[in-house]
Amino acid sequence: VVISRNPILSRLQIVNMLEEQGIKVVAWPEGPPEQPVGSSFSSDCFAAGAGITGVDFALAETGSLVVTSLTEGSQLASLAPPVHIALYRRSQIRGSLDEVLQNLPVSRDPGRPSPARSVVFATGTSRTADIEQILVRGVHGPRDVHAILVEDSCLAG
Repeated sequence: VVISRNPILSRLQIVNMLEEQGIKVVAWPEGPPEQPVGSSFSSDCFAAGAGITGVDFALAETGSLVVTSLTEGSQLASLAPPVHIALYRRSQIRGSLDEVLQNLPVSRDPGRPSPARSVVFATGTSRTADIEQILVRGVHGPRDVHAILVEDSCLAG
């Protein structure tokens, strides 16, 4: 399992819980926000059976999960493994795309770059029927996506 750097994961002690169950965990490397040179995190993401992340927002009108590189480090933990598990809080739910776009950490000033290099809107698994009208799921990104609401009481203490 690969784990992003989202603060909710450390607050819930996800790494410790998984390791206690005998599950091998690779967490986003400590240190600066950028991935350290020579880090194997990218290849670990492609080799993992599951990725666990937080989200920046959960979009109610479409069921989309909004994940940025600002909070996660990179979106590979949400896109490369066949299973993506995303944790979110009620305070992160937004009703409309307009609300999400208003709250994204995107600079409107060309002289000041945005703190998040990239933003992914994930609405379930990818699917295509391009070849002979046969539906194929999970071609791009995970085959299974699970969104878990974490109540504030789980974070208390």
